Amino acid sequence: MDFRNLLLFICLLTFAQCNPSASKKIALSEGTKDVIVMLLIGQSNMAGAGNYDALDATVKKRIEKISDRVSLSINGKPPIPLTYSFSKYQKKKRGFGNIFGPELFLGLTLAEKFPNQDFLFVKRSQGGTALYGAWNPEWTAEKAAAVEKKGFKQNLQLYNESLTQLNAQLTNLKKTGKTYKIKGIFWMQGENDAAKEIAARSYEVNLKKLISSYRTELKLPELAFVMGQINSSYGKFSDGPEMVRQAMVNVAKSDRNVGLIKSSMDRTWSDFPKHDDNVHYNHIGQMRLGKAFAKEWITLLDF
Repeated sequence: MDFRNLLLFICLLTFAQCNPSASKKIALSEGTKDVIVMLLIGQSNMAGAGNYDALDATVKKRIEKISDRVSLSINGKPPIPLTYSFSKYQKKKRGFGNIFGPELFLGLTLAEKFPNQDFLFVKRSQGGTALYGAWNPEWTAEKAAAVEKKGFKQNLQLYNESLTQLNAQLTNLKKTGKTYKIKGIFWMQGENDAAKEIAARSYEVNLKKLISSYRTELKLPELAFVMGQINSSYGKFSDGPEMVRQAMVNVAKSDRNVGLIKSSMDRTWSDFPKHDDNVHYNHIGQMRLGKAFAKEWITLLDF
């Protein structure tokens, strides 16, 4: 090797050592032995009301083709290959029961982008719940009573539940001899906080606390956190939606490992189409949300 080639080799080696994000992308694109674990959390638009039966047959075939590499555990249930779930509630309300949330096209996009990689999605969602209350890492009965609907929701401690369910799935991976890496959290929530002043005004502080708490608990200080910006408006506090939307922008700007999927308040919902209730994303909206989650997460591989 002549001097110039030797110098080039040293420079490339030094760059790879000083720029681990580059090697990180190469390793993931080639596939790692580790299962990539993602936590998906939030309220009803994370639960999802996308009509699976409305998807094109070619799209369904693509999902079936990669489903053995993307496992999905929903609300503590054993993981299954990526697919839709059935909802009696949605069947009665909308006339279809085979539903999906952002996980479907998040999984499809990532599996096709990284064809040699296995993924596990652990999803905990609950419609009509607030970060101020049920999702609060510093949960109290008083906070829950202030914002959550009377009944079982006032007793939900969803931050703790999500970690319990995540840890259960990690234990199962270990038992089967698999190794893993937790590589991201996806958050679609905020509508209920926007509906009440006490929750809307504290959303930015509480969101930062949520992100920090997960990272601390999981011992991953730079864990990627990707969130969807809400664009629904309901409740008696008219300033709430914009407060929560801006809080999300502020948090994303303040943390290089936080990604934001921005949305429009234009009620044609042309970016993420909705059902007639003007709140919940339809199959096209959920498809676009899942793809956007995947695209934003990929950009955070450089962290």
